[in-house]
Amino acid sequence: MTIRKEETGTGGRYVAEMAGHAAEMTFSRVNAALIIIDHTEVPDALRGKGVGQALALHAVEDARKGGWKILPLCPFMRAQSLRHSDWGDVVQQR
Repeated sequence: MTIRKEETGTGGRYVAEMAGHAAEMTFSRVNAALIIIDHTEVPDALRGKGVGQALALHAVEDARKGGWKILPLCPFMRAQSLRHSDWGDVVQQR
């Protein structure tokens, strides 16, 4: 599986590709110090393979490297962040 980041001036997405299918996690950039993850979509062909989890972890690692925080408005990302207390350094709960 490969994960890449596509960014525009106001947001972007993380895209995971596997077996000819693509999953995505979209975000909006509030400012240089905060992004909002607002949507995660994993096609049926990739469900149960850890693709969503890999996208979430990639976003967390990217935030650590970039020095920003994540506000998880996406239900999937919010659920993952509540399961991973070790993400508390970059995930900001409302």
